[in-house]
Amino acid sequence: MKKIKITSVLVILTVALFAQKQPKNVVFIIGDGMGLAHIYAGMVANGNKLQLERFKNIGFSKTYSSSHFTTDSGAGGTALSSGIKTRNGMIGMNPDSTASESILEVAEKNGLSTGMVVACDVTHATPASFIAHQVSRKMTEEIATDYLKTDIDVFIGGGRKNFENRTDNRNITNELKEKGYTIAYTLDEVKNTKTGKLAGMLYNEHNPPMPERGDMLPEASMAAIDILDNNKKGFFMMIEGSQIDWAGHDNNGAQIAKEVLDLDKTIGKVLDFAEKNKNTLVIVTADHETGGFTITDGSIIKKEFKSDFSTKGHSSVPVPIFAFGPGAEDFTGFMENISFKNKLIKLLKLKN
Repeated sequence: MKKIKITSVLVILTVALFAQKQPKNVVFIIGDGMGLAHIYAGMVANGNKLQLERFKNIGFSKTYSSSHFTTDSGAGGTALSSGIKTRNGMIGMNPDSTASESILEVAEKNGLSTGMVVACDVTHATPASFIAHQVSRKMTEEIATDYLKTDIDVFIGGGRKNFENRTDNRNITNELKEKGYTIAYTLDEVKNTKTGKLAGMLYNEHNPPMPERGDMLPEASMAAIDILDNNKKGFFMMIEGSQIDWAGHDNNGAQIAKEVLDLDKTIGKVLDFAEKNKNTLVIVTADHETGGFTITDGSIIKKEFKSDFSTKGHSSVPVPIFAFGPGAEDFTGFMENISFKNKLIKLLKLKN
């Protein structure tokens, strides 16, 4: 009995020490539109298993915006990035149209490396909310220009036209080169870049859906981490599985599963890095749920499911949170979607 008690005390002390450890890096992963049913669709299609099952700290995020019970990705992304409830359609701004600093910008200001990898145009609502400050998510050319106002180290996705084929004839790519960025137009060029600043503009508009884009998201994400991890102070990175949302809007359950599995593959690679690194906090959540998606029947053995949808738009239900690594216990239970920024500032001991 004494040995069992001593062992139990040691386990408790070990858990307590880990719980108090400060993360050096944060990888913030957003499954756009990803609710519980979306996750389960991917799980069933994958033979009842996901990399997401490696997370033990789980919670829920409440997603309403300042203007609507049901948020859009602009307000939802801004809440996650900037810690404020704002009006639907706004990017990185308070409801009164004043700019609000994102967690990425705070990390950058404190000397951490920063990056984003997304499965869409890099000026789209969610990535824009981490880097830009505009009254409307539709102002994609203005959002592209906002990339020049930061020192983000790595950003990879689509949207080349908003940088190079603009209505004002301005070439933002050339201006990025002047700021020291390597410009990559292919995934191979991304993977061959090991240091410095990188702008990966892999597609003229949005990335293609799965499976056409292949392993772009997991491979580009790990290439970005390789660059960001050169900074001894640490890094903040956002990854978005962008097209889970689009499949939800299309009420396409099979495509939802494909997009979830692409993100889940990326999550697995990030978790492998975090387990080895031991100083990296990994958070997975969503900005909202899309489609009012429901799984009504299926077969685990056949890897099949039947589904239904209540809307072509977003729904208002809370979305899941998964966390792994030092500080993960701070992201359990029910949270407001504006809670992430301040929790991360505290954990990373950043000056706001």
